[in-house]
Amino acid sequence: MVPWPLKAERFSKAVCPCGLNFVRRMSSSEIATALRPFYFSVHPDLFGQYPSERAVNENSLQMLSCFIENAKSSKPHPETELTFYLKPGKNKSDPRNLQYVKIKVGAKSLENTVSSILSSCNLPTAYVDQLKSRKPVKRKVFINDDYIFDVEDRNEDLYNVEFQLDRAIKTHLLKHWLQQNINVSREKLQKCEPVREEIRRLQFEIAGEFGIKELILDCGWNIRHYRGCLASFHALAHHHPQAMKTLKGRSLVFGRDTGISMDGHVLLNSGEVRHNWLDFIKKIPEEDAVLVTLPSFEKSVSRVLRDINVVRRKFQPQTMAKKYENNLKRLTTALSDHVGRYGYPKDWPEYLSDYDLVVETEAGPLMVSPTGQFIVPASCPSFLLINFITEHLDEAKKLTEHYQSHKHLEKDLQQKCVSELDLAVLQKDDCIPPDMMISCCSRLLRHKNELRELLAKSHLYVAKYYCVMSDGQLCIPWNWES
Repeated sequence: MVPWPLKAERFSKAVCPCGLNFVRRMSSSEIATALRPFYFSVHPDLFGQYPSERAVNENSLQMLSCFIENAKSSKPHPETELTFYLKPGKNKSDPRNLQYVKIKVGAKSLENTVSSILSSCNLPTAYVDQLKSRKPVKRKVFINDDYIFDVEDRNEDLYNVEFQLDRAIKTHLLKHWLQQNINVSREKLQKCEPVREEIRRLQFEIAGEFGIKELILDCGWNIRHYRGCLASFHALAHHHPQAMKTLKGRSLVFGRDTGISMDGHVLLNSGEVRHNWLDFIKKIPEEDAVLVTLPSFEKSVSRVLRDINVVRRKFQPQTMAKKYENNLKRLTTALSDHVGRYGYPKDWPEYLSDYDLVVETEAGPLMVSPTGQFIVPASCPSFLLINFITEHLDEAKKLTEHYQSHKHLEKDLQQKCVSELDLAVLQKDDCIPPDMMISCCSRLLRHKNELRELLAKSHLYVAKYYCVMSDGQLCIPWNWES
């Protein structure tokens, strides 16, 4: 039977036992509006006659963009000092006419950082000051269906919501919440069972007839949408069986994009018409060409960083193979130039083959993952990456050793929970590392006698919030209390 890994729709219905006051933060459009005069003063296109200053501004803008993305999602960011050259004055031919400013980012709030940037360049801050004076937005979240948390507001207008939800749900007892919601969950599970059965049938038939390795939904829609995707594809495949031969032995993902992922998965946009799917499937042999070259580009990054292991993490977002290739090229070029000019840090070991590095999209964070991997955005300036690796070698090694010793324990505890609590399914959100899952499973097993009857035959999903999904799946926070 082909597995059906359907991700939970995070934040589609956040559940909390009390009312919370959320403080507004700047939205993406407000940040862009506030910084528009600044961008007009430092844009690299203004420095065509000054290549050195242009390069400084390009690097600083990339780092500022990374900081803003992290700040919007409440992710930590190391404090960094950025240098910007301001646009040339009247005497454009004289390099001495260029002014520069140094701005620190990372420690201040996003609003204060934007104000500091504008003030440093002698630009008006009235717009930001007006935004700061806004009153807090009040949102109430209940256990029942009286209020459904708004996804767009959560992403754009509310500051550090997830932290406040985490703090609030700790006071809510798991057993009490299950008693309040288990009947709703079972009713939804029962209503969706015919849909699940239809999905299993379609998966089995499609996999058997066309040799597809696995079928996956990865677009945030519910199971009824997935059934529609499978039915449409099944009909398409029967009308064009010859074209489907290119899918044999591969994973087929119904997601948000159409293309070949860096892992060789075939992605079909779940919102497109099936004839567009057919056009792409016919081109798969051409698209596959880039997959052959990816290992050599990963090897290039490895060599320039003393044989570090360039890997792909388990829950890495789906990335198109061509884009991943370009990211690897970009990072290799930047690192080669830096190492050729400055060499390696003196305290680096001769080889970094005991460490893992993951190359991600341009806007991602620079960080050490809970499993000890260096997560690197392709746009990261080389000097910043070299310094970051130098400062976090010991941390990465400890986290890697810890993960290796715990990953098997996590798997064993999950299987034990399924067996002893009589669960139908036990899954976890991508953001839950092994330590959190081990803690959650251990406490579930300690309270198995009082929870078994409530959880029997349930589809349990470990995340950071309480929720009953539209298909009956139960979401519980990893740090629930009994």
